[in-house]
Amino acid sequence: MSIQLKGINCYYGSQQALCNIRLYCPEGEILVLLGPSGAGKSSLLRVLNLLEMPGSGILQIAGHRFDFNENLSENIIRELRKNVGMVFQQYHLWPHLSVMQNLIEAPCWLLGLSKQEARFRAEKLLARLRLQNFSDRYPLHLSGGQQQRVAIARALMMEPKVLLFDEPTAALDPEITAQVVDIIRELSETGITQVIVTHELEFARKTATRLIYMENGKIIEEGDCNLFKHPKTEAFAHYLSH
Repeated sequence: MSIQLKGINCYYGSQQALCNIRLYCPEGEILVLLGPSGAGKSSLLRVLNLLEMPGSGILQIAGHRFDFNENLSENIIRELRKNVGMVFQQYHLWPHLSVMQNLIEAPCWLLGLSKQEARFRAEKLLARLRLQNFSDRYPLHLSGGQQQRVAIARALMMEPKVLLFDEPTAALDPEITAQVVDIIRELSETGITQVIVTHELEFARKTATRLIYMENGKIIEEGDCNLFKHPKTEAFAHYLSH
């Protein structure tokens, strides 16, 4: 299922964070959002999960359609978040719960899975992400890379159609970053659509199948990964040179 945005405008008080955003991302792509700090990347990512509510425009994602000129019910928003997962930069794991408990909590409450069903799903994901020996540990006893993989596993527990990443390799060393790259590539083979905000160009080059470059809340450039070699605008060429 593709992602489409038409005429999305987002405001923080009197400041406009997103200006008439229009984009299209086919199903199964890895869309990377690039741009300097304050460009609007994180705001755009949060709109995709309705953590930020636009002032106007239309969003189509994971089989849902939202017209922000109309009032949206909380039930519709909850349904969206069952299908659109998010991995936060700070992981946001529950510190008082073990890894296994972090994984099974939401599927039991939101999807109605039994604890046995949720544990079975979690065990498969932990094995897939090489975390099977950490299921009883608490987040504070994990490294940053391990916490990142647990956060990815927790998002995948909901079996989302779209997965959003906010700076997934921030503060990770090169070896762990390479593991995250492998996970994202592996997920792409399952048909899941992924959207990633990052400042790290090398990470973007290794993962993106499509990319967007933003400045001042606007999309300056959009296309496939050939843009890394052949940027169309002076602004993106300048960004790549740093």
